[in-house]
Amino acid sequence: MAVAISAARVWGPRRGLGQAALLLLGVRGLARFHPLRQQQQQQQFSSLDDKPQFPGASAEFVDKLEFIQPNVISGIPIYRVMDRQGQIINPSEDPNLPQEKVLKFYRSMTLLNTMDRILYESQRQGRISFYMTNYGEEGTHVGSAAALDSTDLVFGQYREAGVLMYRDYPLELFMAQCYGNVNDPGKGRQMPVHYGCNERHFVTISSPLATQIPQAVGAAYAAKRANANRVVICYFGEGAASEGDAHAGFNFAATLECPIIFFCRNNGYAISTPTSEQYRGDGIAARGPGYGIMSIRVDGNDVFAVYNATKEARRRAVAENQPFLIEAMTYRIGHHSTSDDSSAYRSVDEVNYWDKQDHPISRLRLYLLSRGWWDEEQEKAWRKQSRKKVMEAFEQAERKPKPSPYLLFSDVYQEMPTQLRKQKESLARHLQTYGEHYPLDHFDK
Repeated sequence: MAVAISAARVWGPRRGLGQAALLLLGVRGLARFHPLRQQQQQQQFSSLDDKPQFPGASAEFVDKLEFIQPNVISGIPIYRVMDRQGQIINPSEDPNLPQEKVLKFYRSMTLLNTMDRILYESQRQGRISFYMTNYGEEGTHVGSAAALDSTDLVFGQYREAGVLMYRDYPLELFMAQCYGNVNDPGKGRQMPVHYGCNERHFVTISSPLATQIPQAVGAAYAAKRANANRVVICYFGEGAASEGDAHAGFNFAATLECPIIFFCRNNGYAISTPTSEQYRGDGIAARGPGYGIMSIRVDGNDVFAVYNATKEARRRAVAENQPFLIEAMTYRIGHHSTSDDSSAYRSVDEVNYWDKQDHPISRLRLYLLSRGWWDEEQEKAWRKQSRKKVMEAFEQAERKPKPSPYLLFSDVYQEMPTQLRKQKESLARHLQTYGEHYPLDHFDK
């Protein structure tokens, strides 16, 4: 494993690397230093040359018919820094982060977990309409968020609340969005967990899978053109990677050489579809080299592995203007959403295994305990404090009224067109006549 980790960290062509390491380098990374690439740029055409270099590929000729088998390259290794007992495996890979930073990792992950439990139960009680938990994937959120610059632009899917939490997004606004109350920055127009924040450079979530991927590439291309010295990170699940938008986005990013990090959370299930029914190849990271994208696979339950990979990808994406693909292997412990019952397609024993044996929060807690940076008394105090903070925000959100129904017509056009103004006036007349049939006292005036 140590050899595989070392190869994964090279991020550039070297002589004598194994097949797995070469795959991690990416086809484009190899081609950039390959003599055939330079020959193509200054190719001398001759009728005497029996082996021309085709514009579409740099490759050798063979005289034996042979199809390439899908398993010709061994599986990409999983980069790991910390084992399940919270011990650093290879000291040279230890990020050696200061105590306060690691404690922020832990507090962000556990606070997210507490918020998830309270909001999940509130949906079950009918207080909010919908919710999606992040159980088991907290390490992918916090490890990657910590490695970014605060101005880096984030395109999320719908299970990246921890990224916003690490950026100190207020609990009150998480709650306001899920309740759709008058304090909701989206003014109640989005369904719960579809967060967004301009100040924290987090683009508002859109439900359709993978639509954020080509959008993120466009934003990264704009940042490159503007010499903004920033990276765009785009999160998605392995299920979204099967959408056409993902493939289009990968190809655009590679050919336009965009400073973007594609961050795939491979959590085992696309709602109810297991990975065994989603693809036949070696996961998502193996697709990167085919597009010319530098790729790596990491242990998503190891917050330090996620941090190291994202930090290095960010550094190189900005310095070299090229995309990177990170596949974080993790497990979705919770149901897909409050509309799902995962017991219909997976066993309780399977879920309990990941919850009890390899949870990212448990692993980081063991690390903190071994360093003497945390103890049981601090754990009890923090659990009590974090629950109190979440409950205070929860109760505040529940007391707030809903946004005014007239906000339906705002923020569409800079100047309201005649037709939209007529619709607003029609609603006003309707509510004036039949207002007693609506719970208008629940709405802001």
